[in-house]
Amino acid sequence: MDYIGFHAGLHADRLAVTDLTHGRQLSYKALDRLVAGSVGILLEQGVTEGDRVACLAKNRVEFILLNFACARLGAIFVPLNWRLSPAELKVVIDDCEPSVIYADELAQSLEVEAQDIGSLYNRALSIDPVRPQPKCVDLTSLMLYTSGTTGKPKGVMLSERNLTETGINFSLLGEVDADSHFLCESPMFHIIGMVTSIRPAFLLGAHVSISDRFIPERTFSRLTDPEMRFTHYFCVPQMALALRDADGFDASKLSHMKAIFTGGAPHPEAQIRDWLNDGIAIVDGYGMSEMGTVFGMPIDRNLIDKKAGCVGFGTPRIQARIVDDNNQPVPPGVPGELHLKGDNVTRGYWRREEDYKASFTDDGWFKTGDVLTCDEDGYYAVTDRKKDMFISGGENVYPVEVEAQLVKFPGIVELAVIGVPDDKWGEVGCLFYVPEDDDISLEEVEAYLTSRLAKYKIPKQVRRLASLPRNGVGKLMRHELRKLYSE
Repeated sequence: MDYIGFHAGLHADRLAVTDLTHGRQLSYKALDRLVAGSVGILLEQGVTEGDRVACLAKNRVEFILLNFACARLGAIFVPLNWRLSPAELKVVIDDCEPSVIYADELAQSLEVEAQDIGSLYNRALSIDPVRPQPKCVDLTSLMLYTSGTTGKPKGVMLSERNLTETGINFSLLGEVDADSHFLCESPMFHIIGMVTSIRPAFLLGAHVSISDRFIPERTFSRLTDPEMRFTHYFCVPQMALALRDADGFDASKLSHMKAIFTGGAPHPEAQIRDWLNDGIAIVDGYGMSEMGTVFGMPIDRNLIDKKAGCVGFGTPRIQARIVDDNNQPVPPGVPGELHLKGDNVTRGYWRREEDYKASFTDDGWFKTGDVLTCDEDGYYAVTDRKKDMFISGGENVYPVEVEAQLVKFPGIVELAVIGVPDDKWGEVGCLFYVPEDDDISLEEVEAYLTSRLAKYKIPKQVRRLASLPRNGVGKLMRHELRKLYSE
């Protein structure tokens, strides 16, 4: 499923990629030539089918060259999380055992022996291009290590069939066409940066601009540049919030965009409506490393307003069900675990066959571990991770529900709720918060939430922090909060 090669033949001169950091622009013909050159380089280095090729670098066009070169060879591209510590990174490298590692200047500080990625581009231009016979689309071509919110990252193996499904699903939900222009700033070691911001564009012969990182003021300047004319920008909710806080923010300058798309973390309704009130479609979706894009909201501000807090619905290419603890379907509006089937589902976890088998029901549904509801109109909403739910006095409590009510609490910059042991109730909620200035009291929290939530859902403890623990892509690490509490 080589869409770069396809579009190189269909319309060779159409712009495919702009590397904003390194000042490079490539047509589909030029990109195809560089991928073919990269295949030649990897062959010279002895890379064959099934070998791993790792990359440790900030976002740059070489990620695309290496990923598609690996796909043409049947090898596996492994982008590494540069936000990990040297010790954490060593665990991942030891696990995937790459034949080759390419890296930028990060290699030295992260204590990784690697080849200079800066030399790959010119070398790929000078070497004779190699175009092997197409490989089976079910071979793994990309391996993404999970974010590690559980503390144990796993290598998620994705085939070209899997990746093409995300291209199709997001294109349908996000109204992508040949004139679309994506700004890719999410780290390319993550599903949003490496897949969702890339594959839909290449599927339809559109244009992707790659930036090394998110800087709110710079990002806003680029998104509002009339010459760049971006249509699609995908980020996590924390990035969207930082964009609104950027100096000089003016939502009216974003009106040319199809939408701003968010995923990867819960998005409070209050923040969604802030965008809607400014006339901007802020489109929530749901996905995961194991299967890319699953659900998405329509690009319709009235529907987004009506269904604020939902993550949309799926395309006909995905089967979804919500079930109870006995794997029986639940009625509309009742929380349950989301199960999925489709060609987008990962083909395995690297060297963890038992974990992979345990992820499926006996009748072949992938168990996401996420608790969702589905209303009578077919719109899904994320309630929580199944393992994050806690039981207080016999009642299920979902932290995300409590957090959504507290997002507008005065004096709080950011917050999170976890369940902690309690002699009377079994478990109760503990609110961790980062204040603007002064501490807040439990009494203030109780007074604020009493009219908004059932009593058993209201936190019984509060803890102040300087910052919340997050991983490399901004996801909250609740296991670190549990560790802090126990200490």
